[in-house]
Amino acid sequence: MTAPSLTPPATRTGTQGTRTPVGRVLLLGVGGLCLLAGLDAALVRLGVWAPVASERVGDLHGPVMVLGFLGTLISLERAQALRNPLAHVAPALLGVGAVVLVAGGPVLLGQLLLFDGALAFTAVLVALWVRAPVPLVAAQALGAFFAALAAGLWMRLDVATILPLLAVFLIITIASERAELAQLTMGARAVPTLLTLVCLLSLGAITAVVAPAVGLRILGLGATLVAFWLLRDDVGRRMVRTSGLRRFNAAALMAGNVWLALAGLVWLVVGQPDGRWAYDIVIHGTFLGFGISMVMAHAPIIFPAVIGRPLPYTRAFWVPLVALHASLALRVVGDLAGIDLLWRTGGIVNVASILLFILVAAHAVIRP
Repeated sequence: MTAPSLTPPATRTGTQGTRTPVGRVLLLGVGGLCLLAGLDAALVRLGVWAPVASERVGDLHGPVMVLGFLGTLISLERAQALRNPLAHVAPALLGVGAVVLVAGGPVLLGQLLLFDGALAFTAVLVALWVRAPVPLVAAQALGAFFAALAAGLWMRLDVATILPLLAVFLIITIASERAELAQLTMGARAVPTLLTLVCLLSLGAITAVVAPAVGLRILGLGATLVAFWLLRDDVGRRMVRTSGLRRFNAAALMAGNVWLALAGLVWLVVGQPDGRWAYDIVIHGTFLGFGISMVMAHAPIIFPAVIGRPLPYTRAFWVPLVALHASLALRVVGDLAGIDLLWRTGGIVNVASILLFILVAAHAVIRP
């Protein structure tokens, strides 16, 4: 049995009305603030000039980017799929929680808001599962559960300990989304394959919290298998030979999966990433190379349903996409060669590529 699509009809057909949903745009703006704060924190961690040069903000980089930005963005899109105003509590709590943290509010308050937001996000996906009780939606709900688990444990554990949980949240969410969007072309084995890999990823993430050396290797195996599965069965290999948006989408999907495969292999081999090169590959390969590349791939497809306006594809989208992956490669080369200048340059261009994509997308939306 294939899952009924939970993507709003406007997104599937490509048609949009002219009404702009102010509340959703405001929530998207809060997510954008989280992104800007996360990028500022990235510059602080690189040891270069940052608009807000605060070590405290630098320490918040991971949770703000994953729970604050990506969590707000993903939960906002799922809230739109549920079509219930209460569902927007999830992105609101996640976004506000991250803003409280970066603004210098009580840390526990910010963490509690993120935890509540992740729980609300899980509830949204459970509600979607009740409406469409199929395995694809159950997998997405499990992904959201890992976001809530990470947010809850962060009140007692350090960020490094919860990173595997955040990684699994992202991997399961994106893999499930790809299986949903491409279920007609991925074949009858897509859902059973997804569920098997989700179980492996879940085992790895849970084990990594108490036994990192073992759990991270299991997680690495799961991430590698997800990447090779998507490279083989997703639409990227076929669409990359086309043109326009389809080629851009395919290139972003394939490049993201390559980074996930590389991250998974490093996790599988080294377990706990002690060296900077291993850390950059597994963490930034997963969250930047895989996660942000998938955001770029889906933006022209998903954002119109959220903002109520079309996001027309333009060739300018290629510039930030190429810059993202080239700079991430440069960053890793700098790590391996021990050349700090290359490492920092790659990191700075990482930040610039994401900001450039926002500018390109905004120009595509507002241009006449």
